[in-house]
Amino acid sequence: LKHVARLAPAPCRWNSGLPMNIGVLFVPQQEAWVVERMGKFHRILEPGLNFLIPLLDRIRYVQSLKEIVINVPEQSAVTLDNVTLQIDGVLYLRVMDPYKASYGVEDPEYAVTQLAQTTMRSELGKLSLDRVFRERESLNASIVDAINQASDCWGIRCLRYEIKDIHVPPRVKESMQMQVEAERRKRATVLESEGTRESAINVAEGQKQAQILASEAEKAEQINKAAGEANAMLVKARAKAEAIQLLAAALAQQHGNAAASLSVAEQYVNAFSKIAKDSNTVLLPANTGDVTNMVAQALGIYTTLTKPQAVKNQDEMPPAREDSHSPATEVLKAEQGSSS
Repeated sequence: LKHVARLAPAPCRWNSGLPMNIGVLFVPQQEAWVVERMGKFHRILEPGLNFLIPLLDRIRYVQSLKEIVINVPEQSAVTLDNVTLQIDGVLYLRVMDPYKASYGVEDPEYAVTQLAQTTMRSELGKLSLDRVFRERESLNASIVDAINQASDCWGIRCLRYEIKDIHVPPRVKESMQMQVEAERRKRATVLESEGTRESAINVAEGQKQAQILASEAEKAEQINKAAGEANAMLVKARAKAEAIQLLAAALAQQHGNAAASLSVAEQYVNAFSKIAKDSNTVLLPANTGDVTNMVAQALGIYTTLTKPQAVKNQDEMPPAREDSHSPATEVLKAEQGSSS
């Protein structure tokens, strides 16, 4: 039995079988053949043509130098907040030292797989459930670093580790779904409140601008109105000044005083005719029916007002001959006859 065990074929690493020693061998590219001479390590055959001594030399291990993909079986892990997860992954390896990979460990594939599982469980225990989903990249990097520190003496290097699936318990999944829905409702409420606030701010800004524009328009209207009134007053003042100048020129002419007396008498009579129309309370002189007396009173008022001017004119001008038949006397006589 010992002889049968000794002659049993050696385990093959990631290949289908060991080649036979026929003296002349051709090693494929990206492979390393470990040769033993009389049961002791002799050398590693490089790719290409190689020569061996039959019966003395034996090809013990064939190591592939390509990148190897290993599926890590699904396993359970407990997070920092005591949530049990079912997680699996994919491991990418490469043999860096064929000698260590052949004689450093019995089954490199099994050893690296177990190391990846234990490292994954320890790293997941340091994170909470929410951080597991957010920090998958950092978790993968931590697992790769831990595997490389342990597999350095095996001649194997872990290139990367990727988590494929994370299965959460149904109740935890329902809680996470409720949390996501609550978070979305919160975001919707916040967005709605922000929209309402922005709308109120826009409305207030619009009202402010409208009030500012309305006040500016009112200010411009008042300025324009004041300017128009000022221009109107200036025009009226100029017209009144011109009228006064024309009136003064007319009075300075011959028979100007008689025409002024006649105008004052007409205005006096018209004023009495409008008193009863404008107000119910009427103040009349005692001799209202005497038109001659009213006209004489009006002429007396005008004479009193124009007396200083007449005295001044007499001082400046030579005395004129009195005309008994002046136009003013004739007008008074005609009015007295019509009234009688």
